[in-house]
Amino acid sequence: MPPARFRGSQRCVRQLEKPGDDPHHVRPEIDCLTFPGQPAQPRDEETALSDAAPQTPIVIYTSAMCPYCVSAKNFLKSKGLSWSEIRIDTDPAERERMMARTRRTSVPQIFVGDVHVGGFDDMMALHRAGKFEPLLNGEGA
Repeated sequence: MPPARFRGSQRCVRQLEKPGDDPHHVRPEIDCLTFPGQPAQPRDEETALSDAAPQTPIVIYTSAMCPYCVSAKNFLKSKGLSWSEIRIDTDPAERERMMARTRRTSVPQIFVGDVHVGGFDDMMALHRAGKFEPLLNGEGA
């Protein structure tokens, strides 16, 4: 059997086969995530992002070995948001710029537009308080 290019279960693969085609063919343009007992749900992230309203730019200062940076990016990804990542561990000048902008030395440091959100915990606190989404829509902090 040729290797399948998909994320999900074998059940997902069977549901994505084209009728009448090779039974091992998987439509690579559809991505789905399933759990046992649930029907496959195709995801088209590009369509979801293109249908959304214009987004306030998000900038994240990160480093390679930072679990909070990974958590912040995973949260933004789960919301269907895009961001610009600036790696301070590979560019000392960017680290200096980050410290000048934030007066902090830890990562991640997250900006939504010109507003300094702070780190991952700060972003999650804003989200729980219902203030992160308005910030994304340009309504301020």
